[in-house]
Amino acid sequence: MQVLWLRAGALFAAALLGGGVAVGIDRSVGGDGGTTVIREVNAARPEATSFSTARGRTISDIYTSAKRGVVQVLATTVVSGNPFFGSQESRALGSGFVIDKSGHVVTNYHVVEGASKVEISFSGNDNMPARVIGTDPSTDVAVLRIKGAQGRALTPLELGDSAGVRVGDAVVAIGNPFGLERTVTAGIVSALQRQITAPNGFAIDEAIQTDAAINHGNSGGPLLNADGRVIGVNSQIESESGGNVGIGFAIPINTVREVVSQLLEHGKVAHAYIGVQMTTISKALAANVRLPAGQGVLIESVRPGSPAARAGLRGGSSQVVVDGESYLVGGDVITAADGHPIESADQLRSVVSAKKPGDELTVTIHRQNETKDVTFTLGRQPNTPVG
Repeated sequence: MQVLWLRAGALFAAALLGGGVAVGIDRSVGGDGGTTVIREVNAARPEATSFSTARGRTISDIYTSAKRGVVQVLATTVVSGNPFFGSQESRALGSGFVIDKSGHVVTNYHVVEGASKVEISFSGNDNMPARVIGTDPSTDVAVLRIKGAQGRALTPLELGDSAGVRVGDAVVAIGNPFGLERTVTAGIVSALQRQITAPNGFAIDEAIQTDAAINHGNSGGPLLNADGRVIGVNSQIESESGGNVGIGFAIPINTVREVVSQLLEHGKVAHAYIGVQMTTISKALAANVRLPAGQGVLIESVRPGSPAARAGLRGGSSQVVVDGESYLVGGDVITAADGHPIESADQLRSVVSAKKPGDELTVTIHRQNETKDVTFTLGRQPNTPVG
């Protein structure tokens, strides 16, 4: 399996055939390496599907109310050329959505990463220039502002609460797959608490997994619940073919809301940081650390100069292979944080992410049959996990 970012390169033309079925070939080029995708669309119009909500809203209802707030993001990047042709431009398409009447738009960081020019378009309208207000590669979130937005009748989307999302909930995704403007797809929440990798290599916790069809170009578009509120920002798919296979991931809107708030206020985000590489103690690994499975997090390595290093936390010293995976054992095991039991690496990351740089954290560690508490000051997350 490979994890794929969902921005799209240039879109080539699609041919239409008769018989009530449209068949086309899309080739995304540039940053996505020339993936070819065949699409088949049944021209028959199915009846609108109702979600199980008190208001009985249909997919069509949700799409009609939300579509005006969904935009296409066109990012242009200058690519180093050669002595004969000089520098060239690479253009990538993504999605985004309006969050206020001031013209602020949320999208993915990887959609606008390195862009020299960003443009926004609403369906059927000309491209409008946009300015990047701030980006956070650690959560793959970016905030743009449409230039001259004050004179436009903007439709901000209403943000929901991702903490209340449950597996099986109905969801709708709206975006611009392969440049096909304002495409709507529907599905369910397939799983919660997934971990995906941010563009800078850090982990994004609590991602929402969905089987709603999302493809290249859906990046930055909204994932909405049955009430039409945004509960996530579509970011990645997992696929062997390069196309949608029903495994997509969205960044939870509660995470996005906090990041956007900091970006609007400061233009950047400061994430709290420990500085350890860690792994959850599984059943297979438990015998090697002399603790039961689910009771703590093994520290495999400690980054030099990090808060963990200054506090004296220790990484592993000997390598073991368990179920084909290699681990460094012999290091400290964190069994609690601020007095609360820690059972997984995700749980510890959640505790840290809820704090700010400069806050104190007390961890209970198990070291060579000894248990003790260590208190240290959290640092600011660096640009990359290693180095």
